[in-house]
Order: sequence, then structure tokens, then C-alpha cells
Amino acid sequence: MGSAERRRRLVWLIWARVVISTLLLGSATIFQINQPGSLPIDPFFFLIGLTYCLSVIYATTIGYLERWPWLTGLQFFCDACIVTAFIYFTGGATSYFPLLYVVPVIGAASVQRKPGALRVAALSAVMYAALVMAAYMGSPGYIAGHWIRDLRPLLPPVRIAAFTVATDSIALAAVALLAGSLADRLRRADARLEDASLALADLQAFNQHIIDSLTSGLATTDRAGRIITFNLAAEAIIGEPAAAVVGRHAGAVLQLPEEFVQLLDSALAGQRAARADYVFRTHGGQRLDLGLSAAHLMTPDGRGGYLLTFQDVTEMRRLEREGRQRHRLAAVGEMAAGIAHEIRNPLASMRGSIQILRAELRLSEEQAELMDIVLRESDRLNDIIRSFLSYARPQPLSTGPVNLGRLLRDTAMLIRNGPEVLPAHRIDVEAPDSGPIVDGDDAQVRQVVWNLATNGLRAMPDGGRLVLRAKGGEGGGGGIESDAMVSLEVEDEGIGIPAEQLDTLFQPFRGSFPRGSGLGLAIVHRIVSDHRGEVGIESQVGKGTRVVVRLKSRAQGTGARDQGSENLQQAS
Repeated sequence: MGSAERRRRLVWLIWARVVISTLLLGSATIFQINQPGSLPIDPFFFLIGLTYCLSVIYATTIGYLERWPWLTGLQFFCDACIVTAFIYFTGGATSYFPLLYVVPVIGAASVQRKPGALRVAALSAVMYAALVMAAYMGSPGYIAGHWIRDLRPLLPPVRIAAFTVATDSIALAAVALLAGSLADRLRRADARLEDASLALADLQAFNQHIIDSLTSGLATTDRAGRIITFNLAAEAIIGEPAAAVVGRHAGAVLQLPEEFVQLLDSALAGQRAARADYVFRTHGGQRLDLGLSAAHLMTPDGRGGYLLTFQDVTEMRRLEREGRQRHRLAAVGEMAAGIAHEIRNPLASMRGSIQILRAELRLSEEQAELMDIVLRESDRLNDIIRSFLSYARPQPLSTGPVNLGRLLRDTAMLIRNGPEVLPAHRIDVEAPDSGPIVDGDDAQVRQVVWNLATNGLRAMPDGGRLVLRAKGGEGGGGGIESDAMVSLEVEDEGIGIPAEQLDTLFQPFRGSFPRGSGLGLAIVHRIVSDHRGEVGIESQVGKGTRVVVRLKSRAQGTGARDQGSENLQQAS
């Protein structure tokens, strides 16, 4: 038994003594009122007052029991002495209260178990036997006096008194054994209960660790759809703590589609499980693709609610889209390799023939205009085929350090002097002269910037600001490579792109400009992928578009390549 449990039981025993003494005091008072002079009130009050005083002493010394364990035994010894005195003043051998010895015996059993109970029982039996023997062998002065009358004429025969003492002693021993056994069983039961409680707590903690270790969000609801539990992964995905969502409807917290909420309200329409893929908006405005599954939460008494598991599949969906796009692009490349020569050669023959006919025939003004249209369209078709071949048959990379700051300034200079720039256009460059430096093919990186910048201009037919920006990964000296990434951004104030078109922008022939080939962004995506980079688009209709290209940075070293605007002209 632990020290805390022992102190707790001793406190209960102290209160039990006070309660019993109070009951005896009240009973004696009522008895004396009803039958005055029938009890020795003075010694009775003395014993009760003594019990109160000893209880106060016990309470003040309870903190010293660990240092002096004998104080516990002293309490039960005092209890036995008080019971013996009480029996003496209520008639001695003729008293009706020998059973009060049971109280300290049971108290000793609860604290000191069977050995302590047997010691108190033996002490009580000895005291009672001595009291009875004194009644038969003592002088009249022992019996008679101011506190008690002479009871010798009332004493039973010696054999009956001896039999009474023996039976009372056996009874006390039996009570000690029984109380001690019950105390031992109770202690073992408490130990087993404590072990079971610890095992249950460990099991609950283990289960909670398993739930919190899941990478998928896990939520449970009641039959009405109100959330009961929310694991750590769910908090991370949704961006709200469990305390803020428990008790709310799962449809509102998880932004479930209306038809899925109706499915939950109809108990999944008799299905065992249901799944939904939808877009979730966080409080910060971030767009997440969630995949959610709902199943019945089975309890011993039947269906108790729903079990909702969900995952952030945004990256997975992006990879799937990129994989499908790569498959399509691979098919396009194979097709382009087969038809390129079949188209370009007849096209060249047709254009040459039209030029000869236009030069040799006498044509009317209308006929000459038709010839010019054929020549212009053949040139446009040839440009489309050339871009198509550039996309489908990429050139091998010739990587090296590329100074993005200088490259952006060269591109801005060429665009400012191009025919598509209006006076209302404004072209700015935000990049340091010394970098940043990326590891890539100079000509192909220039083509990426050129394609994005010309798209930005076309998106602003009435003018606006075009920003070419590079940041991050500024190189130092020594040619030491870095794993950091550089952001290359092209931002315009144009017409913007609808959200439903963003996922298909990098596919071939998806362009929306009337004079474009529809391959500019596809070529950008292919070049960036070849450089093991990333490209993303953020756009709002009517406000503009920002394209972000992330490339691996490289520290600026000696011999950085910059082939000037001639390469840009060739790449475009």
C-alpha cells in the first residue's frame, strides 16, 4: 500500500472516530434526558472528550507516519484502551458493548492488513479478559465508587463469564482474520484495477498515437453529421484546431459539396461507403484538391455515425495532369517527326510556284492581292511548322551559368523596339546587374523569357505595365554551385486567364491570341522541364497574369555566357 493511500485511510478512520463519538454522545444525552441517573454521564463525557482530543492529535501527526510508523499502531492501541474504559464504565463484565472492540480491529485491518488486525484483536481480548477477571477478583472499591455502583450481585457465574470471554475472543480473532483477508483481497483488487487502468491508458495513448501519426485527415461524426474527433493531420490540412471544429457540422467544416451532404443525410443512400473529390479553400485563400471518403462508423449497438478520411491530393493531381500532358506531348512529337517533311517540302514547292506565277503572269489587282495572301499564309504555316518542330524535337542542352539580370535587360531592350509595343506599354526589369545566376542553356532560357514576354504584351492590347523580374540565389565568386532555386517572373496587367483554362495552358495549340501558333507556352513548359525546373501561372480575369519559373541557381563564376541579342533573335 502506498503512503498516500495509507494516509487517506487514516484520515477516514479519524473522521469515523469523530462520527462514532458524536453518535454515542448524542445517544447518551437523549438516554439521560429520558431516564436521569441511569448512566455515569461524567466518565462518559470524559471518554468522548478524550476521543475528540486524540483525533486532533492524530490529524496533526499524520504527516510524520512515514518517519515514525509506530504512530499508526499507537492509534489502534489507544482505541482499544478507550473501548475497554467505555466497557468498564457501562458495567464491566455485565456491559453490552464488548462488540465495540470490532471497530479498532476492522480499522487496523484496513490500514495494517491481517497482521495488524490480529495484533489489535489479541490486545482487545487480553484487555477484556483482564477487565472481567478484575471484576471477580477485585475489592469492592474497584467496583463501587462515585462513577459506578456495586455490580457484583449482578455478575454471572464464573463459568459463564469465562465462556463469554472465550467466545468474544474467538469472535474478535475471526473478525480480524476475515477483515484482514478482505483487506488483502481489496488491496489485490486495487492493484489489478490500477494495472488494468494503466494498461487501458497505455492502449488509449497508443491508439491516439496511431491516429495522430496518420498522414490522412481522420474525422468522426455522430448520426447528425456533427464532428466528434479530429486528428492532427486533419488539423494541418484544414488549418483549424480540433477544438474549433468539434460540434460543428462536417459539411461546413470540410466544405463538402451539397450533393455529398445530402448523401450523408440519407445515411449514404444504403451504400457502405462514398467518395468525393472537390476543391477546398483554406482561410488564407489557398486552393486544395481534397479526396474524401465516408463510411459508416460501426459501434456495438449499430451505426453510430460516420468515419471521414480525407487527403490533400493537390500535388498528386498536378503530377497526374503533367503525366497526361507528357504522354500527349510524346504522341505529338512522334507525329510531328513523321509529318514535318511531308508538309514543308510541298509547302516550299507551292510557295516557289506561286512566286514564279506572280512574277510572270499579268495579274489584276485582285489577283495579285490573292497571290500575296497565299504567300503570307504559306509563310505563317511555315512558322507554325518550325515552332512545332522546335517543340517536338528539342535541341540538346548546352548548360552553363546564365546571368538572368543581363538576359532580362537584353530581352526588354528588344521588346521595347519591337513592332508590337505601343506608347501605352511600359516594360520594367527588376533584377540586379550581377545576377542571379542559373544553370541552364542560354539560348533556351532566352526563348522562355521571349515567349512569356510577348504573351504578356499580347494580353495588353490597350497598353499596361510588363515586369520582368528575377530574384533569389544571387551568386558569389568562385564558381561554387548552390542547391537554391531562382524565381524568374513575368507579370502583366492584361486581360487575365479564366481559372478553368489554367490547367490546359501548357498543352499544344491552346493559345488564345489570334496571331499566335498556340505553341509558345508548350515550348516554355518543355524547356523548363528539361532544365528540371518548375513553372506556374497565377491569373485573375481583368487584373493580369503572373508566370513564375523556378530554375536551379548557380554561383556566378568566371566565364559566364552571354551571347547577346543575336541568340534571342534566333531563338524567337
